[in-house]
Amino acid sequence: MENYSFPHTIRIGSRKSQLALVQTHWVKDRLQNQFPDITFEVHTISTQGDNILDVALAKIGDKGLFTKELELAMLNREIDFAVHSLKDLPTCLPEGLILAAVTKRENPADALVVHEKHQDQQIDTLPAGAVVGTSSLRRLAQLRHHFPQLVFKDVRGNVNTRLAKLDSGEYDALILAVAGLQRLGMVDRIHQVLPPDICLYAVGQAALGIECRHDNLPVLSLLKLLEHQPTCDRIIAERAFLRELEGGCQVPIGVHTQLEADTLTLIGLVASLDGKHFIKESISGKSSEAESLGIQLAENLRQQGAQEILNQIKAEQYN
Repeated sequence: MENYSFPHTIRIGSRKSQLALVQTHWVKDRLQNQFPDITFEVHTISTQGDNILDVALAKIGDKGLFTKELELAMLNREIDFAVHSLKDLPTCLPEGLILAAVTKRENPADALVVHEKHQDQQIDTLPAGAVVGTSSLRRLAQLRHHFPQLVFKDVRGNVNTRLAKLDSGEYDALILAVAGLQRLGMVDRIHQVLPPDICLYAVGQAALGIECRHDNLPVLSLLKLLEHQPTCDRIIAERAFLRELEGGCQVPIGVHTQLEADTLTLIGLVASLDGKHFIKESISGKSSEAESLGIQLAENLRQQGAQEILNQIKAEQYN
């Protein structure tokens, strides 16, 4: 590490949700252990996505719903860096900000969580007409493709709010991220981990993305110690794939990446909202070429009609 003059206090920006704070304090604790002479403070900020809970995410907009206010605070020097769920971080960041570090990824899969009356069921044995809650168009499109007999209903709020709605009988099941439930100590609520042949996950899911000003060199040097290179290689490919398709978080784009030695395999998916049009393909290459692999896979899917699907979805959202 270079011989920087470090500030006495470093301010970390976080959303106010329980999960966001768990993730932020995980980062804070690791930095505090390595740099005991620096005080790390957590500053919570409400984002647009946190404040608007009565409207489906797809109808609000898809760029920076959970990050914009934190980014403004960084640019205004009110905080020094921000901890995000990487899947919430847009692929194009505001001028002056960079993705400073990517942490080791947890299990990125999605989980089926069921009402107690369905404890003996799996996703493929839920009765026809069962109401499944999800606010993700990516999950919605894939599950509609595989299970058209189920009914899907939007659900918003933090994890505890969603689980309360499930337990009250408003839903028969929910689809939630495995990693979020793990981080909240709710592993017992995971009824089934959905395999990739049923549901590809969101770009960046289960990894934390730490965003910082590009000129804040002392803090950037600290954050690099949190970087997990194998995860970073996977994330570079995934985000390049998403960026090339110009898809925000509210379009049905899914991925699955594997890294074996220096070989990176990326599976990408674009689906229509009704699940009837489904384009899926994979690509493999050296992990050092992660970005170009993501770009090439996006082009391969575009040639098979992915752009037409995405254009149709965007047209429907703006009408």
